[in-house]
Amino acid sequence: MAEALKNLINTDTVERAARALQSAWPAFPQAAFTRQACHGLDALEFKARAMQLADALEATLPSDFGHAADIIETGLAPPIPLDALGEPVGLASGETRAGAEAGLSGWVVWSLAEFVARQGMASDRLPRALACLHALTQRFSAEFAIRPFIQRHPGPVLDTLAVWVNDPSAHVRRLVSEGSRPRLPWGLRLQALVADPSPTLPLLLALQDDTSAYVRRSVANHLNDIAKDHPERVAQWVREHLPEAGTQRRALLRHASRSLIKQGHAPTLVAWGLDLGFQGETLLRLPVSQTRIGGEIVLDVRLNSHSPQAQHLVIDYVVHHVKANGSTRPKVFKGWNLLIQPNSECSLTKMHRLRSVSTRTLYTGRHRIDLQINGQVCASGAFELLP
Repeated sequence: MAEALKNLINTDTVERAARALQSAWPAFPQAAFTRQACHGLDALEFKARAMQLADALEATLPSDFGHAADIIETGLAPPIPLDALGEPVGLASGETRAGAEAGLSGWVVWSLAEFVARQGMASDRLPRALACLHALTQRFSAEFAIRPFIQRHPGPVLDTLAVWVNDPSAHVRRLVSEGSRPRLPWGLRLQALVADPSPTLPLLLALQDDTSAYVRRSVANHLNDIAKDHPERVAQWVREHLPEAGTQRRALLRHASRSLIKQGHAPTLVAWGLDLGFQGETLLRLPVSQTRIGGEIVLDVRLNSHSPQAQHLVIDYVVHHVKANGSTRPKVFKGWNLLIQPNSECSLTKMHRLRSVSTRTLYTGRHRIDLQINGQVCASGAFELLP
């Protein structure tokens, strides 16, 4: 069984941070910080652990914000290196071995950035706070911490982000896009940008052809966020930027369009040339009529093309999950992306696992599955989910 995510912030995290901070500032009360940060740590969930470390930082770093920011930056490890594609190296566990030994890096940066957000919000502290986040994001990420600054001081922060789109660090350029996403998971929702994403569009335009895949993926996710509230704007973005797009931009735009394609959003389907439904016969077969929570259901799909031309098909499937009150809620899952040859047959198989996750609890009852090709439902089946 995989280790719980919360355990990535542990007593070793605290002790390494304490050593780095005392090395940067010999007067740092290492014992008091460690005692407060570790108190009851094992009983806390992931975010609560990060916030407890931030509480301990507030209690032990100098009240002078500039001095505290200087200490933090002095204690930082070298920036996380990037590979040839501009992807971070060694971020799977949140910190690199070199970073753990050389100074502050990894998951403790979440807490350090939270400290900056709490203590640096006043307008006279804003430039120093943003400079500190600029340094911190190169050792992990400051995407959560910069969001309250955007909310409180949108003008000067967005002006700063407009400068950072040309920063030599891909970590910083990614922060421009990721930190300003309207609906960043786990992050503060930027309601003003949910209502009107216009202020961030020039930033995304400057970054959509970035040399780093790390940055481009963030731009795609940002556009996908916008699509949840302004689908027409993203469809228009695709129409404007897809013609003559290179391989990398095309991949970015496709990832940005993923939710709209799943939803069968007509203008987006037109932009991608997917507005025509499948010309042929579709058969969906579920080999069993019953399965249990924790099990799986197999989807057997048979396509028989009647078209004299090849057809580009985006095939997803929709599971209508039974809710606690007996009603159903659809959830779209990714299936296949393929080119079917003229007047040909194609067989596809997919195993769908039926396990409850943190965002979805499964309930017994009759579940329908719709097979969706280029946004149109072409076949359906059903099964009974048992305890």
